[in-house]
Order: sequence, then C-alpha cells, then structure tokens
Amino acid sequence: MLMQQTDHAPKRSHTSGLLARFRSVRAATMRFSSPLTPEDMMVQSGAEASPVKWHLAHTSWFFETFVLSEFVAGYQPFDPDFKWLFNSYYRALGEMPEKKLRASFSRPSLDQILAYRFHVDDAITRLLKHIPEDESQRRIVLGIEHEQQHLELAATDIKHAFFTNPLHPAYLPRTADAASQHAIAPPLDWLSFIPGSPAHPGVVEVGVTPDPNAVDVFAFDNETPRHPVYLPPFRLASRAVTCAEYLAFIEDDGYARPEFWLSEGWDTLRAEGWQAPLYWCRDSATPSGWRVFTLHGFRPLGELSETPVCHLSFFEADAFARWSGDRLPTEFEWEFLAAQTPIAGNFIESRHLHPQPARSTADPSRPQQLFGDVWEWTQSPYTGYPGYKPAPGALGEYNGKFMSSQLVLRGGSCVTPETHIRATYRNFFHPATRWQFSGLRLARDGAS
Repeated sequence: MLMQQTDHAPKRSHTSGLLARFRSVRAATMRFSSPLTPEDMMVQSGAEASPVKWHLAHTSWFFETFVLSEFVAGYQPFDPDFKWLFNSYYRALGEMPEKKLRASFSRPSLDQILAYRFHVDDAITRLLKHIPEDESQRRIVLGIEHEQQHLELAATDIKHAFFTNPLHPAYLPRTADAASQHAIAPPLDWLSFIPGSPAHPGVVEVGVTPDPNAVDVFAFDNETPRHPVYLPPFRLASRAVTCAEYLAFIEDDGYARPEFWLSEGWDTLRAEGWQAPLYWCRDSATPSGWRVFTLHGFRPLGELSETPVCHLSFFEADAFARWSGDRLPTEFEWEFLAAQTPIAGNFIESRHLHPQPARSTADPSRPQQLFGDVWEWTQSPYTGYPGYKPAPGALGEYNGKFMSSQLVLRGGSCVTPETHIRATYRNFFHPATRWQFSGLRLARDGAS
C-alpha cells in the first residue's frame, strides 16, 4: 500500500516524533519475535504465508530500497544480494525468488538478518537526525506502516506454522483469564441508519483527502480520493458473529447445503474438504465436540463460544449470512458507521492474541468490535475509487495491481497494531482466504 503524497513540507519538529515512532514499531516486531526459536522463524507452512525470518528481512529491505538507497548519498547496502533476495513482488525492481521457496533461505542466517536490521535502523536514525527532505520523511512513514502490516502477517503466519506442526506448540503459554473465559456476549441487536441529509438523502462521503498541512495524518493510496456514495437506509448488527452462533450453522448442516453457498464457494468447500472454520478440530472429549487452535495452544470451543468466530473465508461468511436470512455489509456501510465510532478494541497490544467477547455492559445503542478482534468481510469488491491513480514507479505496484478478484475487509484484528488502523482502512484478500483473523458482522436492508 502507498501513502498519499502531498507537495507540502513537514515541520522540522516532526522528525523527533517520527524517529520515536520508527523505533517503537521496529521494536514491536522484535518483541513479537522474541519467544520464537531460529527454527520457528524458518517455517513456511503454506503458499500464503512467509517465514518470520523473511518478514524481519523484508521490512528492513523496504527501508533500504525505498528510503536509504534513494535519499542517502553514497549509501552502501548491507549486502547487494539482499536487493533481489528479499524483494516481494516489485517487478519494476527486477526478479525475485518464488514466494514458495522462502523457507529454503537457511542462509543468510538469523544473526545476519538481525545485523541487517541493526544496520538499517542505524542508517534511518542518522537520516532523521539530519532533518531529511520532505519525500524521505513520507517514505519513512510508509515504511513504518508497511512494517506494521508485516507484524500482523508474522502473527498469522506463525500461528499457521504451529498448527501444522504435529506437536501443536503454543506461541506463548496461556495466562489466567477467567473473566474472559466466562464472559457472555450481549444479545445481537440491530442498529438502524438513514444516511445523508435532508438536502441530499442517502449521499455520504467516504475515503480520504489528506490535509496537506497535517504532517501526522497518513492514508494509503487505495483509501483515496474522498468521494460521494449513495447508501439507502440499512441496519448493521451491534457486534460480530460469535463461535456459538456459527456452531449453530454447522450443526444445521450448513457445510452440506449448497443453497447457502455461492457457486465458487461450494466448489472450493468440496475441493478443500471444509467442515468448519480453519483451526477448528473435532474432539469428542469436549462437550461441544470441537476444540480450537490459538496462539496459546488448543482450547475447548466451549471456552471460546462467546468470542467472535474467526478464520473464515468470504465464502463461509457469506454462506452464514444467507443461512441467517441476512447479508454482509458493503464496505461503505461499514465505514459510515466506523467514522462515527472511536478507535478502541482488542489489538495486538492487548496480548490476548485472540478475539474477545463483546461486553454485556456496553451502551446497546453503539456498535461493539468494529475495530480489533476480527477483520470483517464485506460484500464489496476491491477496486480503485473514482479518480484513483497508482503512483509512478515501483511503489505504484503496492496497491493498484491487486485490484482484481479480491474482496474488502474492514476494522483490523486482535493481531493488528492499534496505531495502524482507521475507519477508512481497506484490507483485501481472495474470497477463499482463511488464514487471517477474519470474521463477519451481519447487515440488513432498511432502517426498521
């Protein structure tokens, strides 16, 4: 994803705050990696995943390639081979190894990767202390946001790696959380909305037009430009769908009834043998008959029944919505509500590393779990907004070339950094994707 560019210079006092944020985000990545062994960091358990060691290197590659090599005169790369070895998909920069081969990178060693990170950190620190030019600061902000994306990816990737390990190791031991374990989510309620104004019924503004004088405001280019959309009256559920509610769909033979499934979804279900969300395993020893793998290891489904269901594909989310007689929201319905809601929730900083139940004591007139817990599938295809233009050069490959055959998700998850999310943020995945912390919120037409 690419930051929206402006022609206005940031204030000089911004550099100290930017350096602090750079250090904080880089440290968060290392803190997440600290419980892992070098062997853990080598594993690549699926085509969508990458080894944690690769994430550590690629995020450093991004700063080296798009900041240091362009804005530091005479900069010497840490290793010339890293320019192509840790390239992800930027074809304008040349070729790169196939993604499926990343687990074969036993060399460079982890020690070399950590030295690479130190080299890049030191160079960015020296750059910022010398009050760099405007564009380099914008690139550093972009690199920070990119690193936060890869912190979340590292969490989802290591979870899948540990799940595929026959020993099913836990990323961290589970801490006592009795209050969460026995919490009861409030009944699902419906919040009604009639968008627009008397003069312009149904017309609302979505997306971002950055303030050129607000140096701390960030948006990826796929969130721009701000533009009007038409929204008829609609209702959104007050919280995300829970595991208990999804279990009812399973027990009603939801995975065996094609009337609820899109054609491609049904074909995918049969080809992949889906019977439940990813990480749900049958277990006759538990009352519910299921256990669920988490970053803290396996837990009986009964302990998680009130938490939002996660690791669903779009096809599963859509099938559940059809089974319930409802639908998935559009991304603009979701944003309309989120723009009126403070950003707060269960993010990676909470260290829960799993969705948590909605609070029964919360204001019933306000939505819960819009931010954090689970990414929420929408029915909206991932396309460019009217007037969207990708940036020229290699950075233009960040968003624009992926605007095909993917659906938009909103809101962040329990492994998203809190400072990374906002109401206009657009995530996107192919509809069969399940390894992310993705769930759903129901919607209905009409305001009553």
